[in-house]
Amino acid sequence: MEQMHGTTILCVKRDESVCMAGDGQVTLSNIVIKHTARKIRKIYKDSVLVGFAGAVADAFALLERFEEKLNKYSGDLQRASYELAKEWRTDKILRRLEAMMIVADKNDLFLLSGSGEVIKPDEPIVAIGSGGPYAYAAARALYENTNLSSKQICENAMKIASDICIYTNSNIIIEEIESGK
Repeated sequence: MEQMHGTTILCVKRDESVCMAGDGQVTLSNIVIKHTARKIRKIYKDSVLVGFAGAVADAFALLERFEEKLNKYSGDLQRASYELAKEWRTDKILRRLEAMMIVADKNDLFLLSGSGEVIKPDEPIVAIGSGGPYAYAAARALYENTNLSSKQICENAMKIASDICIYTNSNIIIEEIESGK
């Protein structure tokens, strides 16, 4: 059986907020089988955003492990990210999981992968999934050439990605964390 794929997750940090957006499309081969998947979450007392791409069961397994790490390290996003990546790379079962994650809080954002990477991007923008390059390019152009908020950038960039990428639909879910709120 072919694996489900086709996702676009985008995260933008600007000023006092961080925003994450994900599309709702799930495909199996060349068939859209779901339009309303929820691929992003607010976790750890609504202070951390998580978005995932890849095999659905694998992504949920990683999300559960990441939440455990956040609880263990009192919400320290960087420490929880490094500890998850280390476990993900060295554990015999976890290292077979096929997924990627973006995690963010009001201070940081990271891209996590199964090969042990914990990447803090140079720009306050990161995207994953089949539509990720489209959303990233649009978000970066909007970030550099407008004064739009992180939420407005996510909305516009995801709309552009959904118009271009066949694996990204326009059923966009957006979560935002604003400092001081």
